[in-house]
Amino acid sequence: MHPANKPKRITSWHVIGAQLSHFRKAARLTQPALAEAVGLHEDTIGSIEQGRRALKIDLAETLDELLDTKGALVVAVSKVPEREKLPAFVQSLVEHEEEALTLLSYQNQVVPGLLQTEQYARAVFDCLYPPLDEQQADEWVSARLDRQKLLERKKPRPMLNFVLEEVVLHRPIGGPGALRDQIRHLRRCAELPFLGLQIMPTTRAAHASLDGPLILLETPDHDHLAYIEAQRISFLVDDPDEVSVYEQKYGMLRSQALTPEETMSLLDDLLGGS
Repeated sequence: MHPANKPKRITSWHVIGAQLSHFRKAARLTQPALAEAVGLHEDTIGSIEQGRRALKIDLAETLDELLDTKGALVVAVSKVPEREKLPAFVQSLVEHEEEALTLLSYQNQVVPGLLQTEQYARAVFDCLYPPLDEQQADEWVSARLDRQKLLERKKPRPMLNFVLEEVVLHRPIGGPGALRDQIRHLRRCAELPFLGLQIMPTTRAAHASLDGPLILLETPDHDHLAYIEAQRISFLVDDPDEVSVYEQKYGMLRSQALTPEETMSLLDDLLGGS
């Protein structure tokens, strides 16, 4: 089935929302009454019940106590898969990413999530505005690291290529120490036989993807997809003609970047042999 024609995916948050709605009605409370009891706007309760907003564990505890549900909501929230704790706009990528046969990525601001160290990932999330609360940040970091299991998958082994802007190697996200550890991790990743890492030199005056980041995927059904992400929004493109344009763009991008060997040499220079 073509990705665009797939039925809407039911997530754990939809199930938990339905549970909350059932418990609320059993307690003979309206959404406004429940919202007032827990100090929230009724639209927030409505969003949780519809599965559009994640239920935080501390709120689940409060609701379990208020609705006398004996910890049912806390247990449900604790069992939510890591990928579903990611922001909604990136979940469509993760769904295809974890089973991708091929993944090609160009990033111009930060190291791609699949190659981030834990310290670097946490620093990236600390940069977000409005700021995340500590629990949400922990969940997103955990979910991001969980996505990296793709690099450990053996059957079928994914074929991966990453093109990064050189400036990413100089922006000290998390501080100089965190950046250095991240560069060291990139150098190790560059040795993986199924992974190509290429740096786009800042000295190159122009290249094929100056208009922003790009991810290309091939699914087990051999569908080709493009994922485009901007601030808090994303698009999963499955039209073959459009995806073909992005594939041409990425092909040109690879030819304009440093080779994998030149990239490893650059990383070695930055690390100073350490």
